Amino acid sequence: MNDIVLNDHNKDEFPPAHTAEHLLNQVMVRMFGCERSRNAHIERKKSKISYILDHKPDRKEEREIERTMNELIEQDLPVTFEFVDRDHIPDNVQIDRLPEDASEMIRLVRIGDFDVCPCIGKHVRSTSQIGRFEMLGTNWDQSTRSFRIRYKVIQ
Repeated sequence: MNDIVLNDHNKDEFPPAHTAEHLLNQVMVRMFGCERSRNAHIERKKSKISYILDHKPDRKEEREIERTMNELIEQDLPVTFEFVDRDHIPDNVQIDRLPEDASEMIRLVRIGDFDVCPCIGKHVRSTSQIGRFEMLGTNWDQSTRSFRIRYKVIQ
């Protein structure tokens, strides 16, 4: 596998927060039927991520997001990698967000059977290494229908 060429990666993610981003994307897709976020700023101390939704989530839905995230983390799901060429990408994996110059080989990141997406970033080996997911707050922009979540992971 040493001969696989991937794109250069110019970020140095904090693996627990970055892996939590993957989980949160899938939680939001499943709960609200939205797309994965196109606007995320993931850091060690505090992360921000936005989703386009059809309604402003109420407090009960916000608590459910946090509860679901921590339940998934506690399940200690394995985080694995798989390399596929562009002709063998699974049907449930979107590649429309890959850069135009993306390599022919794509690295897929799987979190148990819960999530899979292309990514070349750093991740933990299993979800229990994320720590506790804590929502710090949310914002709703009615005009753009954008729901922003601020969170941190506590190890």
